[in-house]
Amino acid sequence: MRLERICQKMSEKDYRLTPQRQVILKIFLDNMDRHLSAEEVYQLVKKEHPKIGLATVYRTLDLLAELDVLQKMNFGDGRSRYELSSDEDTHHHHHLICLRCQRVLEFEDDLLEELEDSIEARSGFKIVNHQVKFYGYCRDCQEAQTPRF
Repeated sequence: MRLERICQKMSEKDYRLTPQRQVILKIFLDNMDRHLSAEEVYQLVKKEHPKIGLATVYRTLDLLAELDVLQKMNFGDGRSRYELSSDEDTHHHHHLICLRCQRVLEFEDDLLEELEDSIEARSGFKIVNHQVKFYGYCRDCQEAQTPRF
């Protein structure tokens, strides 16, 4: 999501883009390939802005998720993770979650379009989104578990 669009969303709901919110958004813009927890965001923020507290990070993440600037996800590890929302009005990508190292990989192909069409036609239910999570072991963890002779 582009910064102009984020500012527009915040303005529409009468929120300002404060310096603290800018710092937190910059973390996501600089780490677009990661799914960050509040604690990880806090660790990254405090390196350059030690006066920003963990409570501010939590409040900001909640606000940005409420405004649909961030997507809030749960991968079953006991903490929420966040990533920037897309500007596009399309389904989100799917996630591959390693059970050993907790790494989260993205899978871009949306193979469920035909299934959604069929469900909508048969049930009259209008699907607006879905989430798919695959749990298993990443290549690195598989190789680490394979005995080498």
